[in-house]
Amino acid sequence: MQTFSFANIDKFSTSSLVTRLTTDISNLQMAYQMAIRIAVRAPLMLIFSIIMAFKVNGELAMVFVVVVPLLALTRSLIIKAAYPIFRQVFKKYDVLNRVVRENVRGIREVKTYNQEDEENKKFQDASSGIFGLFSKAQKIMALNAPTMLLMLNGSILLLSWFGAKLIVGGSMQPGELVSMFAYSNSILFCLNMLAMIFTQIAISQASGNRVAEVLNEVTTISDPTKPIMEVRDGEIKFDHVTFDYDKKGKIPALSDINLTIKTGEVIGIFGETGSSKTTLVQLIPRLYDTTKGNVEVGGRNVKSYDLKTLRDNVAMVLQNNVLFSGTIFDNLRWGNADATDEEVIAAAKVAHADDFVKDFPDGYNTMIEQGGDNVSGGQKQRLTIARALLKKPKILILDDSTSAVDTATEREIREALGTQLKNTTKIIISQRIVSIKDADRIIVMHQGAIQDIGTHDELIVKNDLYRSINQFQSEKVGE
Repeated sequence: MQTFSFANIDKFSTSSLVTRLTTDISNLQMAYQMAIRIAVRAPLMLIFSIIMAFKVNGELAMVFVVVVPLLALTRSLIIKAAYPIFRQVFKKYDVLNRVVRENVRGIREVKTYNQEDEENKKFQDASSGIFGLFSKAQKIMALNAPTMLLMLNGSILLLSWFGAKLIVGGSMQPGELVSMFAYSNSILFCLNMLAMIFTQIAISQASGNRVAEVLNEVTTISDPTKPIMEVRDGEIKFDHVTFDYDKKGKIPALSDINLTIKTGEVIGIFGETGSSKTTLVQLIPRLYDTTKGNVEVGGRNVKSYDLKTLRDNVAMVLQNNVLFSGTIFDNLRWGNADATDEEVIAAAKVAHADDFVKDFPDGYNTMIEQGGDNVSGGQKQRLTIARALLKKPKILILDDSTSAVDTATEREIREALGTQLKNTTKIIISQRIVSIKDADRIIVMHQGAIQDIGTHDELIVKNDLYRSINQFQSEKVGE
């Protein structure tokens, strides 16, 4: 899964991948444990019991030639009927996992909006879906027991009937008939054990196919045969780029993008929600591949670079970046594992994170809880900016990454970035015009296309959308 591209992850969904790692793997494990204990012993006992039955009396043993295939056929029909239901069950598990995951991650929002009852109902609906399908499947699988008893008692009746005739006719001794009963029990007991395995295999087969889908999935993004191991500079070029998340979609997310960004330039990207601003910048570190056209970094197609080399030189800071369990030092060193304490602190100062970190009792050794829940949104954003700066990238992308920071601190961060990273190409995505008004150029996105490009002053004059939103935001600030 770590080799998957964003497109591969989107195909499966995070909740489905977690289910495959947990529930599906557990089913395979249980089937394997049953198989190694029973799958060897039971067939051998079955074969030897049948051989001994024929040695005792070949004519009477022909009963097993009829009973065993008949039992195998009925078990096959039962499993065939139940298997499709088990496949549906595990899809329902994906839904349940998604509901639980959303509730756990969004517990604060659930409580804030008093949605506990609604979320409980969603969980109950998802659980009921699994219960209903599992009940249906188990009802079918429950036919195994009566079928087994029917065959067992039927074989005993047949053995008794034909055995009695043979004994009366003098061709068989009573002790031999008792032996046939023993072998009959042994044979049918072995078949019962095998039936238990087949039942578990019917469940695990659906899980196995789901696991195999992940194992057989080929990542859509991989290193080229002879990758380029160095990024020359931060120049970026979009050459007639079209991109669609769904390759069969009628309306692409990006349409015929042509754009050249020079090294060291500060670019602001502005647009309405859903105008594909984030999609545009995700093509630069090759998180997705273009559907049509090419993206170039440092004068070379991004597809020609070693992925690690490219992504080490393109640092992205998202609005909802994640911090991991560990100290602040540990989290910041995701940007550079070999960074010294002094380099970490220097990056934190540029991101204006040093002041609040020093206020913690343990400073940079403060433990961050999972997801960074023990720091505020603004603090988390500044820490993730510092983490990106430690990469010393040639391209820095800030995707609405200062939305939780006050405007004064945001301005200071921009000024520090301009001073410390003069040769780094900086792309700033923001819904607040004040955050990008000092950029060298501002790109206005609309419905997946570049509507306009210019400086703040130029766009105020020539772009109605930009001008109207700037006026609205200025009035809100005045209030």
